[in-house]
This record gives sequence, structure tokens and C-alpha cells, in this order.
Amino acid sequence: MDTEEQPTERDRSSTPPGSAAIPDTEGPEGRSRSSLVARITDWLPGGRITFTLLTCLVFLLLLSTFVAQPFQIPSGSMEQRLRIGDRVLVNKVAYRFGAEPRRGDVVVFDGTGYFGDADYIKRVVGVGGDHVVCCDKEGRIRVNGRSVDESTFLYPGDSPSTVPFDVTVPDGTLFVLGDHRSDSSDSRDHLGSPGGGMIPVGDVVGRADWIVWPAGHWTHLDRPGGYARVPAPGAAGPEKTDGAHG
Repeated sequence: MDTEEQPTERDRSSTPPGSAAIPDTEGPEGRSRSSLVARITDWLPGGRITFTLLTCLVFLLLLSTFVAQPFQIPSGSMEQRLRIGDRVLVNKVAYRFGAEPRRGDVVVFDGTGYFGDADYIKRVVGVGGDHVVCCDKEGRIRVNGRSVDESTFLYPGDSPSTVPFDVTVPDGTLFVLGDHRSDSSDSRDHLGSPGGGMIPVGDVVGRADWIVWPAGHWTHLDRPGGYARVPAPGAAGPEKTDGAHG
């Protein structure tokens, strides 16, 4: 009689005395997700590396669509701050959740039907309800009766405008100008066009917040203080007109 003890398979349902069972913390849903990822990586050429790259690509696409997007500066219309070839990061959530563009902001907008079939970048000079006039007796733009000092960003040697204008910005629109006034096609050039040169707020892609390339030109595009003292429409009382000229 063979009395040698025969090896037996461990009973996985039992737990040896003095030991603790490892709980299943992942659960059916977690195991299902892991199994799905495993099946996808097995199917993709390159496996997990390709899956990781595709995941990063989808994340960047969602980021660019809904949060922030880089734009390249195509012309000199916003010099001296923004140079040809600079890349700016546009904040696409700046005007969501009830916020709207403010005077002095640099914005990117879709100019289709107004400026041309492309995206443009300009500075907001007037918002809905503003009375914008060029120019006062010192050659400065006046908004709601207050002259604005644009010297901190205006291109050296440029005047605020060689084109006279006197406009009231309709609600829900913006009056925009380039910083390099002598090299910018902006609201001044479209006053007689459909829309009167005004940009609907709904066509604004976002606010340009940073210059991100080239690295040596990296800087934050803050709102200039010259517009901070402009009163709200109607808050300044009757405007004086004796300082304006064409």
C-alpha cells in the first residue's frame, strides 16, 4: 500500500489559519475597464505606447477645443507687443460663465462676414454702449468722455488714429483696434460695412493671455491701466465735444 502523501491542489476558496484574505477592491466595474484597456492595447499596433500617445492626443484636442489654444501672429498689426511669428496662448474660458470682454483686452475673434474669412487678433477699445471718439485736442482716443493714454502699448511713432470716427458701440458687440495703428485693418476700416466694423461678442474665440513662443519673448499680456479710468456708458454725464476734432 502506497502510504506516501499525495500532493493536492490548494483549495482557493479556503483561507489558511492565521492569514487574511485579500479583498477585491477593484470590483466588477474596475475589472471591466482594465479588461477593455487591455483589449484596446492588444488591438493597436505598438500596444500600450500607441494607446498612451492617442490618449495624450485626445486630451490635447479637448484642451485646445474648450480651454486654451495657441495662435500664431501672422502680421505686424499688433506690434510692438506682438511680433510676426509670435505664438500666443488664448484663454477660451475667459468669457464663459457670465464674463465678457473688457476694454484693453487683446482678443482673438472669427472675422467671417465682418473682416474676412479668418481669425483676427485685436485690442478691445469699446464695449457695448460705449461712445468712442477720435480724437481729443491732444490726439487721444476718448471713450465715454474720458481720454485714454495708450502710450504703453501703441506702436512707437504711431498716432492713436489718422482716421476720425465717432461711434456708439451697439450692445453685444466690440469696437477693436490694432496696436500698430498705421499697419492695422480694424474697426475703423469697416465702419461703412455690414455690422459697422463692430465684432459680435459671440464671435470672440478667447482672450490672448500669454506670449509663449519664442521663449525669449515669453510674457503675460496684462490689461493696460489706461482703460481702467473709463467710466461706464452714461456714468460720466453729458460729454464735452469742444476738444474733439476730425
